[in-house]
Amino acid sequence: MIALQMKDRLIVALDVPTKEDAFNLVKPLQNTVGAFKVGMQLYNSEGPDIIKEIQQLGGKVFIDLKFHDIPNTVAQTSKVMARREAFMYTMHASGGMKMLKMANDAAREEALALSVNKPIALAVTVLTSISQQVFEEEVGINRPIAEQVVRWARIAQSAGLEGVVCSPWEITPIREACSDDFIIVTPGVRPKWAATNDQERIMTPGEAIKRGASYLVVGRPITAQSDPREAAEKIVAEMEEAASL
Repeated sequence: MIALQMKDRLIVALDVPTKEDAFNLVKPLQNTVGAFKVGMQLYNSEGPDIIKEIQQLGGKVFIDLKFHDIPNTVAQTSKVMARREAFMYTMHASGGMKMLKMANDAAREEALALSVNKPIALAVTVLTSISQQVFEEEVGINRPIAEQVVRWARIAQSAGLEGVVCSPWEITPIREACSDDFIIVTPGVRPKWAATNDQERIMTPGEAIKRGASYLVVGRPITAQSDPREAAEKIVAEMEEAASL
């Protein structure tokens, strides 16, 4: 991965219901963080134009809709991600090698045809809200989460994807299994001064950076604060301190 300033490695999750709420975060934060994540709540509330509107305010957009369908459907949708000039986008690793490869190839071809940057394609491994008990008893996979995450990371890398989304707990085994430039995006990041909310497999920003995370995704510890910019700056400072040790 090209060397980035630490602030460029912090992505703010815009898990808010309205465009106005989103803009109230993007405007003060655009020079403090690297990108903004648009997930299902905001996308389905405001529609796809929210992506362009955030871009027009100066923000890069990580479109986190976690596609999971037959290979052709995900491939055609990946072309849309390129047309919308997404910075990153996601699909579920459990969709399999063919789905992942066709999607990534389609995004690359569309970006080349339009002379735009190819969006970084990420495979979502195991959601950070899922515990080992839930993984075994409800998802039905009877192996350690970290083992399954590494298996999916290797499949994603073989399919040509640039990286994965995983909890901070799986950073180290993925770094050991995949190349140093393989992108690891980690939600489930919580400073010690923030509530854990519904996250299970979490870690502080400093710990995640030390273990080798490429990008951190942080939502409520920033967006729910009375001064989101101050909260983001505190997290960036913690990331910088960890990187300097």
